Amino acid sequence: MNRRNFLRNTGFVAAGSLFVPAFMKPLEAMALDELSLYKNLVVVQLSGGNDGLNTVIPFGNDIYYQKRKSIAIKPDEVIKLNDMQGLNPNMAALQEIHDQGWMTIINDVGYPNPDRSHFRSMDIWQTGSDSNQFLSTGWIGRYLDSNCQTCKFPYTAIEVDDSLSLAMKGQTKKGIALKDPAALFRNTNDPFFKAMLQNDKEHLDEDNLGYLYKTMIETSSSANYIQNTSKIYQSKSTYPNSGFANQLKTVSKFISSGLKTRVYYVSLSGFDTHVNQIGQQGNLLKQYSEGMAAFLKDLKTNNKLDDTLVITFSEFGRRVEQNASNGTDHGTANNMFVFGGKLKKQGIFNAAPNLGDLDTGDLKYQLDFRQVYGTILDKWLDVNNADILNKKFNTLDFI
Repeated sequence: MNRRNFLRNTGFVAAGSLFVPAFMKPLEAMALDELSLYKNLVVVQLSGGNDGLNTVIPFGNDIYYQKRKSIAIKPDEVIKLNDMQGLNPNMAALQEIHDQGWMTIINDVGYPNPDRSHFRSMDIWQTGSDSNQFLSTGWIGRYLDSNCQTCKFPYTAIEVDDSLSLAMKGQTKKGIALKDPAALFRNTNDPFFKAMLQNDKEHLDEDNLGYLYKTMIETSSSANYIQNTSKIYQSKSTYPNSGFANQLKTVSKFISSGLKTRVYYVSLSGFDTHVNQIGQQGNLLKQYSEGMAAFLKDLKTNNKLDDTLVITFSEFGRRVEQNASNGTDHGTANNMFVFGGKLKKQGIFNAAPNLGDLDTGDLKYQLDFRQVYGTILDKWLDVNNADILNKKFNTLDFI
């Protein structure tokens, strides 16, 4: 196998980007008594623009049923959380989570001058930018750049995927992307790979290849640390058989085994429901809810729930009125889910969407999504949100 084929087959060069930061400390010698006592953040991305109104249903508002004659969730099917709102029936797994006080729903989250393009709106959410501002770094990536206590380590942020989202890319540091720590460990311990690291050190000083070889060294060291630390933990919890649940199971393994990681990133796609929405969204919400419930219970069993905060977002919501294809089109504001063992306000955080006061058929946002980010940065990750978000945002009282 030649060098080019090896690099392509082992996945160290993908989509034009590399997935580890440009700084590392040798990791193999780290002692097991340095296991994580840090607070963990798990970010869940629902790609495609999830319909928030059929996720958290405003069953107490007649306008909802007037605007959605064929796709509205019937009142007797709603999992009621209060007199106005309740969960989609496919989210029954989250009822116990709600009743335990481990869940908060934030209504009408968005930003000024919203963009209805999937790609642009996702960039805005991932970078924390204004709608007319274009940034090349993500909000988590800038957190990694911020010289926080643990940000010197390559594994401070892990995305359970084959490629790294913009949210995880900073100016000088990046998170690491991996789906299977054992596979990454095997690849980085391949004899050919190890020989390359030993025999090609002169490339470290070359402009074109220097970053690649440094990246390979850092990846090898990170892979060894992640595998050798996480392999000591074997989950006894049962997870649903879905890709999304497997992502969360991997995160739980990392958290419970003591990785010194602060941020994890997972995603579930398929929420662009222009046609025949009920079945498609219902299946996805079931996957999401059952996977999330198993994850939170697993963390609780391992005494990690109080140290973990989970947030869920989608790049936009859907229009209030259904379309002619029994679906919904791109909208604006949406709800966010927050989970954890130490929530300050459980249940529903703020008022339900006002369906009688719309912006050309779309929901008006009550809260800027960067207030949610800012709250997490200030109160959970212990950095000044103005340093990360480029301006100061008022914080909220959900934690």
